[in-house]
Amino acid sequence: MSETSAAVPGADDEGRRRVLLLAHTGRVEAREVARAFCKALTGHGLVVRLLAGEAADLGVEADQFDPPLELVDGEPDAGVDCELALVIGGDGTILRAAEVTHASGTPVLGVNLGHVGFLAEAEHDDVESTIDAIVHRRYTAEERLTLDVTVYRDGEVVMSTFALNEASVEKAARERMLEVVVEIDGRPLSRWGCDGVVCATPTGSTAYNFSAGGPVVWPGVEALLMVPISAHALFARPMVVAPTSVLAVELLATTAGAGVLWCDGRRAVDLPPGARIEVRRGHSPVRLVRLHEAPFTDRLVAKFGLPVEGWRGSSERRRRLAEGHDA
Repeated sequence: MSETSAAVPGADDEGRRRVLLLAHTGRVEAREVARAFCKALTGHGLVVRLLAGEAADLGVEADQFDPPLELVDGEPDAGVDCELALVIGGDGTILRAAEVTHASGTPVLGVNLGHVGFLAEAEHDDVESTIDAIVHRRYTAEERLTLDVTVYRDGEVVMSTFALNEASVEKAARERMLEVVVEIDGRPLSRWGCDGVVCATPTGSTAYNFSAGGPVVWPGVEALLMVPISAHALFARPMVVAPTSVLAVELLATTAGAGVLWCDGRRAVDLPPGARIEVRRGHSPVRLVRLHEAPFTDRLVAKFGLPVEGWRGSSERRRRLAEGHDA
């Protein structure tokens, strides 16, 4: 984890700092919270940048704030010169923000308005403390490993993209299984008849990978994961491999079913029989903003509501003593 310094990108020659704001504008609550952030941040002298379409959805005009809002038309450069991207929504909105800011490397700070919100750092009732942290730069940014994903058909590249959570190869039709060969580091490992294969990062280990029965991997671990989905095979276990490994999934030319590749559930491409997907560590990580130094264990307990109350182990005793309770 790297500390954010005083020389933060996002301040121009006149010393004005910029924050990109992205919101799930289809939700009333998200629109209300986004407008509150616009008012508060500009009130502290920060420039808030919005996508023009989202500004229209929020019902805000550039000149109703001082300093005025910055409105941009396109997503590819939206995060350039912004010190962070403030995201109002659930994990899906944060994944969209990671896509928007991937080229610029702008750190992403998520305010959760969804369900689990595993990628979010703050909850909707933390607005005041989140504003204070942004204004006074009391936050850190940690780099999260990503995936570079390449799709080949007949030896030709037809798609290159990235993923923060996972790249999942799935069957396109319910009634047809996929016949695939999976490879690791250029060597065939096994042949599966399955519903699909998930290739995930540690960040994505609590997402689709988790639902498919894969392991939870702490984000500080550098590794890649491969997890079969409902494989009809003797050897079909979740695997954790080195971050330098190259994972490959190839649809057999004789398979009866077509497939589809989904990256973070956002970008898709159809996979005919014979298609090949290669997954390797991404060249550009995604930076997630952290407001707290709580360990990942606490995040797991809080997000999944894990039962720890009443545990009488040494760590629980220390916690209770620190809070002034009897051991």
